[in-house]
Amino acid sequence: MTGRRRTAAVLALLAAALAGSAVAGLALGPVRIAPGQVLDVLSAGPEGRRGAFASIVWDVRMPRVLLGAVVGAGLAVAGAVLQALVRNALADPFLLGASSGASAGAVLVIVLGVGAGSAVGLPLAAFAGSLAALVAVYALARRGGTMTTGRLILAGVAVQYVLSALTSLVLVVSAHPDQMRSVLFWTLGGLGGARWEELALPAGALLAGTGLLVALARPLDLLLAGEEGARTLGLDTGRFRAAVFVLSSLVIGVLVAYSGAIGFVGLMVPHAARMVVGAGHRRLLPVCALAGAVFLTLADLLARTVAAPEEIPVGVVTALVGGPFFLWMLRRSTRSEGVAG
Repeated sequence: MTGRRRTAAVLALLAAALAGSAVAGLALGPVRIAPGQVLDVLSAGPEGRRGAFASIVWDVRMPRVLLGAVVGAGLAVAGAVLQALVRNALADPFLLGASSGASAGAVLVIVLGVGAGSAVGLPLAAFAGSLAALVAVYALARRGGTMTTGRLILAGVAVQYVLSALTSLVLVVSAHPDQMRSVLFWTLGGLGGARWEELALPAGALLAGTGLLVALARPLDLLLAGEEGARTLGLDTGRFRAAVFVLSSLVIGVLVAYSGAIGFVGLMVPHAARMVVGAGHRRLLPVCALAGAVFLTLADLLARTVAAPEEIPVGVVTALVGGPFFLWMLRRSTRSEGVAG
């Protein structure tokens, strides 16, 4: 099977999996609805919603499922791109501090109330925090023109600790007791606050950002070949990397502003996608988008059903899955660096 046919088959399978996970997300919860009834409600359309089941599907669960798919897709795409920018398979929006930076910026806006009421105040603050964290980690990890896995991880952990301490300080000093619980849940990642009127901005950021990044697939592929090779082929690596850092931070910031910090999606999904369709970004990024949407939709379904009627933050679920995966990848990466050295 050629690479193009394989990619088309994988995308078709992932699209079917996303449809199935979405139906499961609409059917399961504290109130269980049969899949057939879910399909009947969906076929009737928004204008035909009548009864309790229709209200649950359209008003409560549909926005949450859609937000989960959008956030999962965006984090997976951003993770694949960051891995290309720093040429390290362990890069991830969460591990590189981008999600923590976005969370810190958003929490500052929420607690201090500066611009929190505007439609773009929270996403802008999250974007600024995400970009600042990425720049700090990159500057700390890159020394003498090289970047090792150890320095990258240590820089990411250090920036995360600083940002977490800043967020905790703001919460303790400024937050109202009732506000602290909701913000704490939000910093762990959660999709429970999804509303129809808030879906347009994250969906727009995902579509525009992914479209632009797919258009930049060739220079992203060049970066994988190394700095010198990319420059020889005419790529201004410094300017290109800075522009893509800004674009990735914008996507991450907007998504985290509506979902909170959800880790490890951008680490696991790109790695699995490369094993199936290869490292070429024109094929990789669409596969990452669909696979990330499926993964986070299922993770959120597990988060709200495993301990029902209580709800677990979806970031806890992704961390429980992604933590062991990260340790396995770190061990393999450290072993390969030791062999190379």
